[in-house]
Amino acid sequence: MPALARQLAGLGGCTHPVRLDGHRTEYAVNNTTGEIGAVLHRLDSATFPAGHLLVRCNNRRATRCPACAETYRRDTYHLITAGLRGGKGTPDQVATHPRVFATFTAPGFGPVHNRRTDGRPCRCDAHHDQEDAALGTPLDPTTYDYESAVLWNAHAGPLWRRFSIYLRREIAKRAGLTQRTFRDHARVSFAKVAEYQKRGAVHFHAVIRLDGPEGGDTSPPAWASAELLTDAIRAAAAAARVDGPTIDGRAHNFAFGRQLDVRPIRSADFDNGQELTERAVAAYIAKYATKGAETTTGTLDRPIRFLAELAQARITEHARRMVRTAWTLGARKELEHLRLRAWAHMLGFRGHFSTKSRRYSTTLGALRTARADWRRAQTTPPAPQDGETTLVLAHWVFAGTGLSAAETWLAATLEPAPGTEGEPTA
Repeated sequence: MPALARQLAGLGGCTHPVRLDGHRTEYAVNNTTGEIGAVLHRLDSATFPAGHLLVRCNNRRATRCPACAETYRRDTYHLITAGLRGGKGTPDQVATHPRVFATFTAPGFGPVHNRRTDGRPCRCDAHHDQEDAALGTPLDPTTYDYESAVLWNAHAGPLWRRFSIYLRREIAKRAGLTQRTFRDHARVSFAKVAEYQKRGAVHFHAVIRLDGPEGGDTSPPAWASAELLTDAIRAAAAAARVDGPTIDGRAHNFAFGRQLDVRPIRSADFDNGQELTERAVAAYIAKYATKGAETTTGTLDRPIRFLAELAQARITEHARRMVRTAWTLGARKELEHLRLRAWAHMLGFRGHFSTKSRRYSTTLGALRTARADWRRAQTTPPAPQDGETTLVLAHWVFAGTGLSAAETWLAATLEPAPGTEGEPTA
């Protein structure tokens, strides 16, 4: 029992681990003769108390595994923060570069229940509470454009890519440069996260930074400013368009909604935290990195294989209509490339929730590798002698997922082992 408790504690609270059968053996190898020598370290799944090697599921969804989602959230926080103030391989000087926090929304598909900021009631004459389930649902579901709503989600990713191209053009135009020469003077770096509004439409939160030609390692040109960047973002967002499919004679075209919020990011070190701070931006973006459509719209958190599954699903009627629309559109041959049935549970959106440009900061993979290296170092296996290297032979096969009833009970009583609680150690 103590050995099983230690193995489960090493999962850091993961409730749905992957079970693996197999082994991993490290041998010392003589560099001169190539002779394989002593065994330095051996790992065999048969020797574990659970009967398998248990590996964290690393699911980013808070509804599927809160512990792994918390790790993802913290990693995203560090990734965003590194691009705002430096660290984790990103130079500190990025804190002095022009950067803004922008929110891009979807267009309207029909009137929905909402909470007005001016204190006036909703169109239904009611003052909705923040937790009111009616928020975001259509006033008249029979006239709401569910088809466009689903197709908007499916084209949100391509629309962002079109925007990023236009943004470089707009910045170059304001700097008096051509698109070709712009790359010799400056570079645009960004990190963004997708969030679902109550109505089920995706919108984006993004940190956008203006660097020198080599990214964060170089200073931006003298003409670069947060005001110029803000003006270029507004112009690019207004100009970005993506042509969608024509369905039953109706052509679809997609653009961002009129609500666009762009605010410069200030450093709390200089303004006593009164402005939009780096920490607030990073925490806000990281919060939504672990949430999907199921969190805001009450829809599914996993794919469906048959439409009949909706009958047993505990979801809102609005979400049910969105999923059904995606499933129906997915049967059309001309929409096959959108894979709407595979992503019906996501209301048509199939993009990555958290993305960034190459030069923005570190990567989630780098943070995970650093954490794995730190954990591996705690085991301190015997090191090879001088003149020797290490040969690793490993073979693992999938043996299932999840914990048994007894393991679940025991895991719930345990504290995560040190270094596995989800806090990045890079």
